[in-house]
Amino acid sequence: MDRTFRIKVRMRRFRRRHPKIAFAIRSFMIFSATFGGAYGFVTGSRSENSGYDPNAFAIGASFLFALACLGLATLSMRLRFVAKRMRKLAAHNEALIDRNWELKEAEERARSLFESQGDLIVLRDHQGRITFANDAYCALAGQARSALVGTRFDFDVLEQGDSAREASGTRIHDQKISTPLGARWIAWREGLVRHDAGRPAELQSVGRDVTDRTETERALSDARDQADAANRAKSRFLAMASHEIRTPLNGIIGMGGLLLDTTLTPEQTTYARAVKTSGEALMTLIEELLDYSKIEAGKLDLEQRPFALSTLIEEVTELLAPRAQAKKLEIAAYVDERLPLEVTGDAARLRQVLLNLAGNAIKFTSSGGVALIVEPGIWPNEISFLVRDTGIGIAPEAQSRIFREFEQADDRVARTYGGTGLGLAISERIVKRMGGRITLESAPGKGSTFEVAIPLALSQGDAGRTSFPSPDLSGKSILLVADGIEASLIARRLERWGGQTCLVADAAVAEALLPERSWHAVLVDRALGAAVADRVGEAARAHATQRLVLLTPSSRHEKFSANFTGFLVKPLRAASLAARLALTPEVASPDLAPDPAEPAPVRAPAGGLSILVAEDNEINALLMRSLLTKLGHRVVIAVHGEAALESWLAASSAGTPYDLVLMDIQMPQLDGIEATKRIRAHEAATGSQHTPVLALTANTLVEDRYACFEAGMNGFLIKPLDREKLDEALAGLAAARQLAVERQATLP
Repeated sequence: MDRTFRIKVRMRRFRRRHPKIAFAIRSFMIFSATFGGAYGFVTGSRSENSGYDPNAFAIGASFLFALACLGLATLSMRLRFVAKRMRKLAAHNEALIDRNWELKEAEERARSLFESQGDLIVLRDHQGRITFANDAYCALAGQARSALVGTRFDFDVLEQGDSAREASGTRIHDQKISTPLGARWIAWREGLVRHDAGRPAELQSVGRDVTDRTETERALSDARDQADAANRAKSRFLAMASHEIRTPLNGIIGMGGLLLDTTLTPEQTTYARAVKTSGEALMTLIEELLDYSKIEAGKLDLEQRPFALSTLIEEVTELLAPRAQAKKLEIAAYVDERLPLEVTGDAARLRQVLLNLAGNAIKFTSSGGVALIVEPGIWPNEISFLVRDTGIGIAPEAQSRIFREFEQADDRVARTYGGTGLGLAISERIVKRMGGRITLESAPGKGSTFEVAIPLALSQGDAGRTSFPSPDLSGKSILLVADGIEASLIARRLERWGGQTCLVADAAVAEALLPERSWHAVLVDRALGAAVADRVGEAARAHATQRLVLLTPSSRHEKFSANFTGFLVKPLRAASLAARLALTPEVASPDLAPDPAEPAPVRAPAGGLSILVAEDNEINALLMRSLLTKLGHRVVIAVHGEAALESWLAASSAGTPYDLVLMDIQMPQLDGIEATKRIRAHEAATGSQHTPVLALTANTLVEDRYACFEAGMNGFLIKPLDREKLDEALAGLAAARQLAVERQATLP
């Protein structure tokens, strides 16, 4: 079979190669067969012994004719089949021609696009010779394509950038090259491509001119570096300015306090208080500027520590209470009992925000009061702080700009109430830094409500804890005779405890309601008037077991009717209110709740402490000497670090070491940091007793505090000095020293 197939293949190949010879052979064979058949038939029919039979001949002729017709029909069908195949081949050939034309056209377009591409495109063989370069590459090289093809031309590299390689093997890198048009930055993508199966792969390099982008990025980087340097310079300047301003302020405020401790005429007292108040106002301004500079420099670091939420809120209201009561305003706080006792966050920054908002509320409110309400937020672990006042309000068009730096509602407000316009801007940035938001609702003449919503996670040690045992007031009636913001918050809290609270603002109405039922407690606000409060208290004796009067801190020592079983000081602490109401009726309340027991002051040892003060400013040195002498301590002043170190060494050598060193940080010749390091080095070398060192600094930046601790200081006092903090620090040290002396005396 294979041999027959090979013979057919050879015959077809011969016919294709020699069509004329094949035609002649085929014609000769057909003629010979025809001629032989005809000749034999004619010869046979004429012979006498042929036995010619016309019938048989007719039958044979018919049979042959039928065979001939069958052959013609078969040939006709084959020809038709061949013609159909030819038409299909012609159509396919035409399609191939069209496809070939389209491919050529696409190839021309691709080549045209390839050559006119704005990116640089160059192909190199395995020997580095250029096989193709588009128009952009030729233009940048300044040579014709014919001059480049076949050469190893390449640009001179002035600077090589970073290089990277993708997973596909493509290399990406930047180069700064020298061209006839000048230095240019090119971003290259290089990879191997194969055009023909029988030829080796070529290196295709596609480059894009990124000179403008690179120069812009470098300009931005330089600008960022300059901005960072400017921020650092600004921070150093503000720190230096803060130190230089705080130093005289320390003298102004401190000397003002000392002056107020002396015997003065009323006029002199007014002037001295004005000096001290002005110094404290300037101190507040400096703190705001420093906070703003920290935020601008991105150095606002937040702590994540657990703190008591209710305690923080009550401390804020109590701290602002004197300011509010001086303007005859009420200030009150309400913390929803659904909130956890302890949360985790930055308590100091939250206190700063709330003090600013509540302080502004007091400043812009002339009647009514300020409420600080704390409730659960709309999101999990979110707490909402509402600061609501009854002040002048803010116009809608001014609400969008009061959170900007150095902006206030309008010029009239700025002239009337003063301020820098930094407080709200700082508060907003702190809140955003804590992941929260601050919003405002206000209308002119109807007060304002600032809402601060901050995510504060539950403290790990707070599970199941409560701040105080809440009294069960279910079914108990409580009459609250008061008016104002705090009265509504007290009523709200009593209702949360289950009490049936009746809030009235008219004493006559209260007296009429007393006989109607038995009251568990009656609370009367003395702000309604001393005589009115005493009258209601007397009327309530027959109807209520507990009769409480609400007082302000300024009036808590005034004498009032003995009809009351106790008093509560405004702003009320929820724990105090709960403790009063939880008393059983069988136990009589005292006529007057005693003042909180104050801890007995720690007395300094005989002769006081021996204190070395290193301070180069004469006024501050005088202030420190006066303050410490009044507290019963012995003081030695050193005007610079070298003098302080020599005095400390002399006292240690003489066997009378100092009990404490108050070290100023910035001093001539030898600063406080270096002086402390030398003191600690000497103690380590000689094994002598550790001398406590407290820094006196006007710098409040975190890095300055770290520097103090790294030098070996035990703590720091910030200028201007707070007399109470100084007294506390010295009292603790005096107690420790006295305990050490007592232990030594008991030894045999």
